[in-house]
Amino acid sequence: MKKDQTTKENKPMKNIKTSTRWMMIAAVVGLMSGICSQASAKPLKVFILAGQSNMQGHVNVSTFDSMAGDPKTAPLLKEMRDADGKPHLCDKVWISSIGCLDDDTTKQTGKLTAGFGASTQEIGPEFTFGITMEKLGDPILIIKTSWGGKDLHTAFRPPSAGPYVWSDFELARRKERGDDMGKEKTDKIQAAGLYYRLMIGHVKKVLGDIKRVVPDYDPKQGYELAGFVWFQGFNDLVSDWTYDKGNEPGGYELYATLLAHFIRDVRKDLSAPKLPFVIGVMGIGGEKEDSKPGNQMYFRQAQVAAAELPEFKGNVAVVRTAAYWVDELETLQNRMEACWPKVDARVAAEKDTSWENKMKVMAENFTPEEWTRLKGVSNGGYHYLGAARIMAPIGKAFAEANLMMIKQK
Repeated sequence: MKKDQTTKENKPMKNIKTSTRWMMIAAVVGLMSGICSQASAKPLKVFILAGQSNMQGHVNVSTFDSMAGDPKTAPLLKEMRDADGKPHLCDKVWISSIGCLDDDTTKQTGKLTAGFGASTQEIGPEFTFGITMEKLGDPILIIKTSWGGKDLHTAFRPPSAGPYVWSDFELARRKERGDDMGKEKTDKIQAAGLYYRLMIGHVKKVLGDIKRVVPDYDPKQGYELAGFVWFQGFNDLVSDWTYDKGNEPGGYELYATLLAHFIRDVRKDLSAPKLPFVIGVMGIGGEKEDSKPGNQMYFRQAQVAAAELPEFKGNVAVVRTAAYWVDELETLQNRMEACWPKVDARVAAEKDTSWENKMKVMAENFTPEEWTRLKGVSNGGYHYLGAARIMAPIGKAFAEANLMMIKQK
C-alpha cells in the first residue's frame, strides 16, 4: 500500500519535471529564435554611385537582345531578365537616383530594375551593379547622383582643393575672346563645387530618412556605407583650357590631384574614413587608346595615378572600362555615320523623310547580320555607344571590384 501511495505521489512530481523540461526547451527555442531574428536583420548595405552622363546611363533597353549573341555577355543577359523576359526586378535592392531625368533635382526611387538611367527606357552601370550585389543576400540601397556634362575641376570640385585656379593660358584665351573677367570669376566661384554639394546633400538626405526609399527598413538594423563608385571624366578630358597640356605626358596631373582630394573629402563628409572607392577609368575607344600617345592615354594615366597613392592602398580600386569596349560596334557605328549624307539625300529625293524610311534606306548599306548587330547601339561613342554589351559588364565589374575590397576589409 505504501508502495502504491509512493507511486501515486510521484506521478505529479514526474509531470512537474516533464512540464518544467518542456518550458526550458521552449525558452531556449524562443531565445534562439530571437537570436536568429537579430542575425537575419543585417545592416542595410549602402552603395553610392556618382558621376556624369555615363553614370546616368544612355543604354536603351532595346540593346539587351544584342548581348545574347556574344558568349561574353550572354550569361549576364540571363541575370538581367526575369522568367517573363522583362528586365529583372531586384527583390532586395532599392535605389534613390537624382539628376537623371528632367533637371538637377528630379528624383527616382524604388526597387532596382531597368529604367534608372538617363530616361525610363535606359540603364547605366547601376543595373548590373545591383544585380551583382544582390547575390550577397543582404538588403542593399543604391544612392545614385549623376549629372551630365559635369567636370571635376569646377562642378564636382572638392572643398579641400580650394578655389579654382586660373592658368595663364586660360586667362590669355579669355582676354583674346574679350570675356568680362570680373563676371567670369564671380560665376566660377558660384559654380565651383556646386554638384559636389548637391551629391553629398542628397546622400545625407536619403540616409536621414531611409524608410522613404526602403519601406521595410528597420532603424534598429542600421546601415553600413559599403562602397562608392566614381564614373566621370569626359568633360575634364576635353577641357583644353583648364588642362592646356593634356596632350602631353602628365598633362592631366591636376585631375589626379583633384580626384585624391575628392576621395578624402567624400570620406570625411560621410564620416567613413575607409569607404571602399572604385574609379571607373575612361574607356571610350577601347584598349587601343592606351597605346596612342595623346589626351585619352594621359587622362587614363591620371585616373589610375590617384588610386596608386600609398594612402589609398587596399581601399581604392580602378576598373579599366576600356576592356569592355566592343570594336566591332564602333566600326559599324562609324560606317553608319558616314552613310547619313547619302541616306538624307535619298529620302529627300523620295519625298519621304520619315524615320522609318531613313532606316529602311540605311539598312541597304549593311548585310542582314550587320544590321542586326547595329541594333545593339543606341547612342554615340562618348556614351559607350549606348550599348548593353559594353555597359552591362562595366556595372558588374564595378560591383566585383567593390566586393573585393569589402572582403579584404
